[in-house]
Amino acid sequence: MKEEYEKMLRGDLYQATDPYLINLLNKCKEDCWEYNQIRPTLLKERNAYLQKMLGQCDETTFINQPFFCDYGQHIRVGKRFFANFNWTVLDEAYVTIGDDCFIGPNVSIYTACHSTDPIQRNTRQEWAQPVTIGNNVWIGGSVTILPGVTIGDNVTIGAGSVVVKDIPSGVVVAGNPAKIIKIL
Repeated sequence: MKEEYEKMLRGDLYQATDPYLINLLNKCKEDCWEYNQIRPTLLKERNAYLQKMLGQCDETTFINQPFFCDYGQHIRVGKRFFANFNWTVLDEAYVTIGDDCFIGPNVSIYTACHSTDPIQRNTRQEWAQPVTIGNNVWIGGSVTILPGVTIGDNVTIGAGSVVVKDIPSGVVVAGNPAKIIKIL
């Protein structure tokens, strides 16, 4: 029953339409819906729901509504984490984010990968690659981070950037694809 789930977390090819995975996805959709319905001013209730929903967060975690993710339990955020409106995380693999990170509105983080071959893609088999983000990272609005990317500490990512490869510590990047524009 959990075989496809285990393949997914290992980064192996797995069947995305597996009933066990579909059940987990649907439960998380319900969790996202519930979280997004909590009154915005009920901060303790919102945070408590996030602590139930995510793989790791604490009482300092703040995520503006709406927030969307696939599994939730694969998202781990550090201390004093902030995400603005419309944060979307496709967490088929682990998404690990360090302390003191800020995420602008409309940011998307993807871990799911699909074949570029249409025949293979139509089998609904996919694989996933984790995303890791260091400490003290600021991600501007409407940034997209692709599967398998690692971002170092003390990084700023300019609004609208598409991050397709690893980013070292201590830089500012921007563009599509994101490139280093300043060394800190």
